[in-house]
Amino acid sequence: MTVFETLRIIHIASGAIAFVVAPIAMIVKKGSNAHRKWGLVFFLAMTSVATTAVIMAPMHSNLFLLMVGVFSFYLAFKGYRSIFRKKVWKTKKTAFIDWFFAILNTSFSLGLLVFGIKALPNPFGIIAIAFGSIGSIIGIGDIRQFLNPSPDPQKWFFSHMTGMVTAYIAAVSAFSAVNMGFLPPVLQWLWPTIIGAPLLGRWIKSYKEKFSKGKKISDLVQISDENE
Repeated sequence: MTVFETLRIIHIASGAIAFVVAPIAMIVKKGSNAHRKWGLVFFLAMTSVATTAVIMAPMHSNLFLLMVGVFSFYLAFKGYRSIFRKKVWKTKKTAFIDWFFAILNTSFSLGLLVFGIKALPNPFGIIAIAFGSIGSIIGIGDIRQFLNPSPDPQKWFFSHMTGMVTAYIAAVSAFSAVNMGFLPPVLQWLWPTIIGAPLLGRWIKSYKEKFSKGKKISDLVQISDENE
């Protein structure tokens, strides 16, 4: 078995784990031990997916895989790191690791966007433009937040939701691309985003409505003492 084949097996297995455990983390009570445990498993699985993608990409000169790997990792990283950034609204401080990956993601996402424009009218051009645009918007938005932290103490909560759910959408997209060959290429990759993004928006809106009525995060979620 070659190194590439070994990495491919790890890549697929990690993606399968991420695909399965994310719904479990979403179903159990937010902030509970089970939620944190399955959330960590999901993050580690996505890290493995991205790491193997980044290593495999140069072996087959697959620039698309490289950039998507960085993009998908950052989504999970953003979601996971948010639970350590609960006090940023007070401290106004952002760790180097957050800066590093936000800038790395933004750079690769912009590269993915350019790659997609150049690849048109190839279907992968549309896919790359979609993912590159999403990654760029999220990355630039995070950098702006680092420069001017929000005074909203609930900001980390929505950042966590956004990162983890969009990372899961990326995992479902990869699953679809591999297993749903009966769909047109663009839909194979983008239907999870088309469906998932509005659902995420509604979910976030539902929490904001609860908070606007006087609810606190601690009323809805078990809060740990993790912070920077």
